[in-house]
Amino acid sequence: MFVRTRIAAAAASTVIAAGCLVATAGPAGAAEQGASSCYGDASSYTKASGQHLYPNYPTLNYLLTTTSCADINIKTGTDRYVKVCFHPQSGGTECQSGYKLAKAGSWTVVATNVKDRTRYQFYFRSDAKSTGHIAD
Repeated sequence: MFVRTRIAAAAASTVIAAGCLVATAGPAGAAEQGASSCYGDASSYTKASGQHLYPNYPTLNYLLTTTSCADINIKTGTDRYVKVCFHPQSGGTECQSGYKLAKAGSWTVVATNVKDRTRYQFYFRSDAKSTGHIAD
């Protein structure tokens, strides 16, 4: 009788634990799907040597965030220090105070919780040529 009770208790614990694992898998899957569609809509960039800003005049004055991502992300071809400069509709420029290290071949979140259709530029610490991808 004690053996049956222990087996039943062990089985119940296993079912509860499995239920918890299934319940927590949903949000993680949704986050991965969101990141996948954000990065799936990425565009390529090429920053010319001798420049710190991308994009820069006369090519484009600024980039606009899309509805695909809530953040501004960059994947560089080589390690680069980069920050974002925002261009509010009211005028002026507001740059982030510090640089983020974007490691070559990996996505780096440079700015978080950015509204759709926000105007911005990337400011690179180095004026060397840089290529890669942007997801915003």
